[in-house]
Amino acid sequence: MRPESLTIGQFATLACLLEATAPKVGNVHRGADFENLTFTDFVVSAVAIGPAMENAKSNGIGVTVLESVKATRRLVDTNTNLGMVLLLSPLAAIPREESLTIGIPKLLRNLTPEDSRLVYEAIRLAQPGGMGQVEEMDVATEAPPDLLAAMSAAADRDLIARQYVTDFDLVLNKVAPWLSEAAGRWSLTDAIIHTHLRLLAEYPDSLIARKCGLEMATDVSTYAAAVVAAGSPGEDSYHEAAADLDFFLRSDGHRRNPGTSADLIAAGLFALLRDGKLRPPFR
Repeated sequence: MRPESLTIGQFATLACLLEATAPKVGNVHRGADFENLTFTDFVVSAVAIGPAMENAKSNGIGVTVLESVKATRRLVDTNTNLGMVLLLSPLAAIPREESLTIGIPKLLRNLTPEDSRLVYEAIRLAQPGGMGQVEEMDVATEAPPDLLAAMSAAADRDLIARQYVTDFDLVLNKVAPWLSEAAGRWSLTDAIIHTHLRLLAEYPDSLIARKCGLEMATDVSTYAAAVVAAGSPGEDSYHEAAADLDFFLRSDGHRRNPGTSADLIAAGLFALLRDGKLRPPFR
């Protein structure tokens, strides 16, 4: 099958499925569930968002984010994919013939007050963990007219918000190229795992920081950097170090789950699939 025969909605679903299936450290995957969150939840969620992503170009960001969250919550009783939806919606809305690096800045600078209102509604519906309260532009309050201003206010503490104010720099200029480079050396599964570790090493995970504090998130980054330095996929030293980190992240009731890093991996996979830079077979 040629990747060109898949639709934008199918690319979004496939990106989420590939991300969830790879046994990344500390995350749910086909060999590891959490008590209240399972691999099946992620599979169902990946399918649920496909139609909304397919119509992102015509419906815009706010509608796409809200419809994706609504579709997910009809089938899954907890937040599985808000971060992915916030990242995938702008990427899916870019005309397919236009490059993401050109299309994203234009799209983000044309967001409307209605986009902001609908995104805030979607965030409240998804009920993401560890949000807490902030003094400025809290999601529990009325949405500001400028969504980018809200994302800018959160950018220092949230990597997903930061993508909105940096034209998706991390996704397009680091995560996607890292994935592509790794996939040229190892299996796609190993490439996803390694890129997730590399991302976690360089950027403290926002979800860990919200739940456990920035010091813990920074400690996890140091731990992940040690895994990357221990070797490469296929080497015992690398796999042993990764297993130790995985055990550590799953301690404390899975509160150290590096979920934001996983969301960024899904976005990077979508960018590669959409641009034909990641081709089947995906083994």
